[in-house]
Amino acid sequence: MSTASLYRRFLPSPPAIDFASVEGKKIFNEALQRGTMEGFFRLISYFQTQSEPAYCGLASLSMVLNSLSIDPGRKWKGPWRWFDESMLECCEPLEIVKDKGITFGKVVCLAHSSGAKVQAFRTTQSTIDDFRKYVLKCSTSDNCHMISTYHRGFFKQTGTGHFSPIGGYNAERDMALILDVARFKYPPHWIPLKLLWDAMNSIDESTGRHRGFMLISRPHREPGLLYTLSCKDESWTSIAKYLKEDVPLLVSSQHVDSIERVLDVVFKSLPSNFNQFIRWMAEIRRTEDINQNLSSEEESRLDLKQELLKQVQETELFKHVDKFLFSVGYEDTQPNVLAKTGSQGSENLETESDESCCSATCVKCIKGVGEDKVKAYPSGNDVFTALLLALPPQTWSGIKDQSLLQEMKQLISMVSFPTLLQQEVLHLRRQLQLLKRRQENKEDEDLSAPA
Repeated sequence: MSTASLYRRFLPSPPAIDFASVEGKKIFNEALQRGTMEGFFRLISYFQTQSEPAYCGLASLSMVLNSLSIDPGRKWKGPWRWFDESMLECCEPLEIVKDKGITFGKVVCLAHSSGAKVQAFRTTQSTIDDFRKYVLKCSTSDNCHMISTYHRGFFKQTGTGHFSPIGGYNAERDMALILDVARFKYPPHWIPLKLLWDAMNSIDESTGRHRGFMLISRPHREPGLLYTLSCKDESWTSIAKYLKEDVPLLVSSQHVDSIERVLDVVFKSLPSNFNQFIRWMAEIRRTEDINQNLSSEEESRLDLKQELLKQVQETELFKHVDKFLFSVGYEDTQPNVLAKTGSQGSENLETESDESCCSATCVKCIKGVGEDKVKAYPSGNDVFTALLLALPPQTWSGIKDQSLLQEMKQLISMVSFPTLLQQEVLHLRRQLQLLKRRQENKEDEDLSAPA
């Protein structure tokens, strides 16, 4: 049965004031003069309309991530790295979001996993005075943006739960600007902050929890240069469980008397889909690099990657992993890399690259067409090493041989690691925590950043 079509909705006013109205412009000018519209200009530059009726959370987040210039580290379309709703599926499958929407906790999870710095609060964890201070903080800075989730009914609008970024604040009138991502329905509008708080201080029936708000800002560095985890494929949940739960039990329940024996215990029980996991993880950030027309910024990024890979290979743990994998006849099954470039309206071009093993470690070395500079990319042995380093230190506490336990602690200790490597390991460690949180369905229970 077909439904009647709609062209927008009339914005109930009061309580809302249309941003483009005479009064709305006046409120904007007042706030601009008082310096509480600093975040507005970056947000409005990336303002987007949600592409599905239930994609308000995804649209709000991709808009904020792009306005903060956070690099997703993977392609959107063609050669472009860009956040889009379709890329935000780590914490909830897109088909579920399309059908049922997404909860506050899972949008927070997506923000964390996308590499942003996030502070999230339900109304039960904050006060209206705190909320007002946070709105003011983000409105006077272009490096902090806020996303609010609220019930539309409090504004006399149709619909129920909704997400949208806060674009500014008029302190004298105590009104916040909502940049409504459902632009097919309502335009941006000013709303009394007290009423916005009341709309957030409502129960989301899907979780039984209060709604809230989150502050999103840039991290101190780009997340993950070489390695990244994802829960896009459901098989990742079993791998996360193995790494976080099974490995500690294995090393504590079996007699291990050497590092090689520890590695043997860990690797012989790997889930059957682990090779696919490693292959995807090693490829995630490399295909876009095999291109002879890199900008100076991209060349610098690639140089950092190669420096990081070198640092992984120089760890003592890498030497043990490399020796062990060689002894068991491990073969790296990663496919040859094809660099694909193209633009809208033209055919994609496939460019083959020369690939070889740089050394006995079998680190992949790829030479792009027209390039003299050989580039090294992640391979099985360094990926294994990075994963072991990313496991929580207590993973190995069950080793009964005290001298071996001390040796293992020294191998995984980050104290002597270069800063670049420390940051990469901590990034992976945080992602493992997010994977476990998702596996246990605790995204709405725990909003905190992974430690």
